[in-house]
Formats: sequence, C-alpha cells, structure tokens
Amino acid sequence: MKKNNLLIITPVAHIDGFINEAKKNFKLKILENPSMNKLRREIKYTKYIFTNPNMSKIYLGEELLKNTQVEVICTASTGTVHIDEKFCKKNKIKILSLKKDKKLLNQLTSTSDLAFGFLINAIRKIPESLEAVAKGRWSYLDFTGRMLKNLTIGVIGYGRLGKIFSKYCLSFGAKVYVYDPYLNPKNKKIKIINILEKKIKDLDVIALHIHATTNNLNFIEKKKFSLMKKNVILVNTSRGELINEKDLINFLKKNKNATYYTDVLKDEYKGLKKSKIYKFFKKNRKQVFITPHIGGMTKEGQSLAYHYSLKKLKYFISNA
Repeated sequence: MKKNNLLIITPVAHIDGFINEAKKNFKLKILENPSMNKLRREIKYTKYIFTNPNMSKIYLGEELLKNTQVEVICTASTGTVHIDEKFCKKNKIKILSLKKDKKLLNQLTSTSDLAFGFLINAIRKIPESLEAVAKGRWSYLDFTGRMLKNLTIGVIGYGRLGKIFSKYCLSFGAKVYVYDPYLNPKNKKIKIINILEKKIKDLDVIALHIHATTNNLNFIEKKKFSLMKKNVILVNTSRGELINEKDLINFLKKNKNATYYTDVLKDEYKGLKKSKIYKFFKKNRKQVFITPHIGGMTKEGQSLAYHYSLKKLKYFISNA
C-alpha cells in the first residue's frame, strides 16, 4: 500500500517512538525549523502537515497554502494562532487540533505547573537571588519575598489549566478568585468575580488561562491596567495576543514594582526581534521574565500530545 507524504515542521526526534510510529503510515519529510523559502519548496508535495506553534517561525496562511494540495494540518496543540483558520475553512483545509480532546487534556498539567512555578519565582525572587550569588553577593535584603497564603490571586479562565492552577494555589492557602463568564467553579473555597473591573484592584496576582479567540484579543489593556495594583504580578502561559503589549510596557514603566512572567509572545512566528515586550525585557530584566514557550514541553506531556495527534491524523485519513 502506497504511503502518504507527511511534512513535519516541528522538532520530533526527541519524542520517544514518534518517528518510527509515523513511518508505519507515512513517507516523512522532517523540517524541524524551516524557513519560509524552504517550506514553500516542500509544501507543494504534500497533502498533510504536522506542526506545533512552539519554536515555529511559520504562519500557515494564504501566502504558504495557496495553490498547494494541502488537505490537512495537524497541530499537536490546543492553540491555533499559527494557522489562518478562515483561509483554511474557505479552502476546505481541515485543521486537527487538541482543543476539544478533553480525555487527553485532563492528563496534561504541564502548563499549569509552569504557571505555578512562575508564581513561586515571582514572590520569592528566586532568579534574582541566584544571579546575586553568582556575582558573589550573600545578602537577603533585596530579596525579601511574600507568603503565598497571604496573597489574593485572580485566575482568568476556569477551564482545564485554570482549574489546576487554582487547585495548586488553594493547596498553599491563597485566596483564589476566578473570572470566567462561561464556567462556574463548584469549589466552595473559590470566590467568583462577576465583573472583573470591580475586583481587579484587589488582586496581588493575575494569571491568564484563556484561549486567544477573537473576543479575547487584547483582553488585558489600558483600562484594566489602570485599575491594577502597582506591584501586581501578571502570569501569562496562554497566548501573547491576550495582552496589549504597548499598554503593558507603559504600565510597567510607571509601576517599577509590577512584574510580568510570560511563556508566550504576540505573533511568535515573527521572531524575537519583532516583539515589543522582548525589546523591553532586554533592558528591564527585573520586571519581565520570558521563557521560550515551554509550557507544554515536558517529556510526558509532549509524548502524550504528539502521539495522540499522530493517531488522530491517521484516523481522520482512514475515515475520510
């Protein structure tokens, strides 16, 4: 039986058994971090693409996909900001993501783990104190932190990741408030925020756990920033598009004790040089902390997500 061509445009060699499993059904072309020009040459030879937004410089939109035979884009992610969904729908290109695969997603805590790690780093100033010791300083005076149980934490979005993050915070005795117009927490220890603008001034920490839908773009902007505490801690492991970066930078400039911990950037595929918050980070390391989209990148999490996505692609093709 002739094998279909599968173009893989994300690193997969480190995922145990993935390549061997993929070879059973596909003839593979692997470009772990392709340029646009390289991808243009290869994309016309395949109907099927396997991708992930992490590390990718590629936006799968009209520029790349027009006049090709691409039929399916399979992404091992819940987010699809790296794919032009409108163009794909118009041109009958199927997008397979993990957004609705609840049985799988409930096994994945990786991103919530990172968000909680950000919180601990923020209140105990671990990165800064580490740097100080590396430079030969041995003093706690600049690194006096906070106790988690004394903090009021606002969780924006109570889906899978927001629920896990809230559970972690409650376990340490923090006061947890949740804002989610679509989901109602059943946990009696959690307080519900009905109007975010009325409560935002009381929050020591704001953690984002929502999707970058059209309605949520620039969800945190000038008006909400103006209501926040001057020493607020912002945690973003969702998508960079949720925060208006220009407004964020202006807020941080005015409030030197406020901090932003993020694992994501706006328009990541354009690279670091195009990122406003990255440029600010280069000169303001005490206020902004950026990791390279490592939220879901745990050994266990990636293995589950990538193998499941591959299985999903194979099932779709065999039942098309």
